[in-house]
Amino acid sequence: MRTEEVPAERSLAYAGMVIFLGSWAMMFGALFFSYAVLRVSAPIWPPPGFERLPLGLPGINTLLLLASSRTLALALDRARRGQLAQCRNELLWTIALGVVFVGLQCKVWAELWKSGLHLDSGAYGGTFYVLTVFHILHVLVGLGLLARLEAPHELHPPVAPGSVPATLTAMFWHFVDVVWLTMFLVVYVL
Repeated sequence: MRTEEVPAERSLAYAGMVIFLGSWAMMFGALFFSYAVLRVSAPIWPPPGFERLPLGLPGINTLLLLASSRTLALALDRARRGQLAQCRNELLWTIALGVVFVGLQCKVWAELWKSGLHLDSGAYGGTFYVLTVFHILHVLVGLGLLARLEAPHELHPPVAPGSVPATLTAMFWHFVDVVWLTMFLVVYVL
């Protein structure tokens, strides 16, 4: 069995991404902890005058992000096999699923806003919007990173899907998906 040495640049990049994601996991953990403290200390959740958060569109969003993780994993697998045309298709599907996620989340916000759930609606509204907006900002960053992998430029050739940037982008995207799954279960379902 032959062992290959991992170049120092790749090893350092992975370590950096693990530290980066660890710090963001701590940030989201602190937000979830704050949410839990507010929820446990409230005599009734949701507070009187507010409905429970909807499950329909957020549930669809959960399926979309899970599917996007799958298409991204397929893209990287196809790249390793040299199937670059199929890889590009899977990357485009990943981006499309992420864009639909953002659109549906905006629809959820708009419907909740119309129903009276605002940022200034106490802990219930405030924590909901802080958590979901903070997450969507990460989704937008992830979409930008995915677009960078996909988009060919004359000055900058497209990033090879099996490269370090592709792997780091995948790590970030999967992290964003895990955070959403946690958020869906903690904020919407429980």
